[in-house]
Amino acid sequence: MQDNKPTSSIPGQSQHIISLVAHGTATTRAELAKRMGLAPSTVSLRIAELTELGILVEDGTGASKGGRKPRLLRLEEDRGQILTADLGSRHVRLGRFSLTGKLMSTHSVAVSIESGPEATLTAVQEAWAHISGVAGLDRQGLRGVGIGLPGPVNVGAGTVQLPSRMPAWAGFPIRDWLEDQLGVPVVVDNDANLSALGEHHASLGPNQHSITVKAGTAIGAGIIVGGRLHRGATGAAGDVTHTRVESAKDNPCSCGNMGCLETVASGAGLVRQLQRQGVDVSTTADVLKLVHSAEPLATTALRTAGTHLGEVLATIVNFFNPDSLFLTGRMASSELFIAAVRSRIYEGCHPLMTQKIHIGAATTGPDSGLYGAAYLVLNRILSDLGSTR
Repeated sequence: MQDNKPTSSIPGQSQHIISLVAHGTATTRAELAKRMGLAPSTVSLRIAELTELGILVEDGTGASKGGRKPRLLRLEEDRGQILTADLGSRHVRLGRFSLTGKLMSTHSVAVSIESGPEATLTAVQEAWAHISGVAGLDRQGLRGVGIGLPGPVNVGAGTVQLPSRMPAWAGFPIRDWLEDQLGVPVVVDNDANLSALGEHHASLGPNQHSITVKAGTAIGAGIIVGGRLHRGATGAAGDVTHTRVESAKDNPCSCGNMGCLETVASGAGLVRQLQRQGVDVSTTADVLKLVHSAEPLATTALRTAGTHLGEVLATIVNFFNPDSLFLTGRMASSELFIAAVRSRIYEGCHPLMTQKIHIGAATTGPDSGLYGAAYLVLNRILSDLGSTR
């Protein structure tokens, strides 16, 4: 059974404290309690946890408002690191974060998920060692890792399930294998879910709603309701790539069905379409290079793909009524694609649904999934700490 229990609010409170202190919005216990609407005792508990982790330091004094001078809070950026990975079919993007959630550096390397889980994850570990600057990925200072995968993930088990693009990974204990290798907490989730978390917490408030669509070789989406990730009953919420659309006709899809959105609106679908027209392309990046040079067939294909995706997303926006819809992934690097999606949504939605909605590229760009992974890893670290207190 899919583990989809709601997460505790405690990690969320702690991450909010980190954000407020980082931005200088609140730097004392009293200011935090007022800003967050929490009891001073609750704020003190969260501060004690963050101090124990070495994330917060309380020193110096602020101005008195009639009583004892308050002690000031500040962040420690160098008390450990979190390593993250956003795994694609042919490459992996990696990130190194401080415990405060600050992105310190990124790196990308070529991999092939077709080589299987152990070979791919070993390559990821080697790349992590490179980005962390420590040969052999020394455990000292490493507090946790997070990895996003391009397929449905059973979060409770730390495995992928029914993966059409990575069949050799089905049932492999990714989380447990990495924890045995690294000796630190590991978080595994779907890449689109992580992108949704990363972009939402970078751009919106904790009580808002958003959808983030990752459009690359395939298409995935993550749904955030009131600041929290919605995975659905079986962890597959947002998997729009296999929605049947009339324009796809009887095109065979990687999932085994026919007529899926993926066949006409994904990067892989565009490559196949253009190859049939005699265009020399083999990757989504090849298609985008042609679009940027104004090649007519590629430009038309990309615009049409955005229209097909917008048609499906219009139904979702009508149903969900989010504050924002963010687009990320390789195809979202083209404003032409985003404009086509936006146009079809406005055309297909009730005016109330689009009255205040923001539709655009993710502000975190290709790092959205890395931010989301770091967010969940810090949640895991804080949850583990809270359970041992």
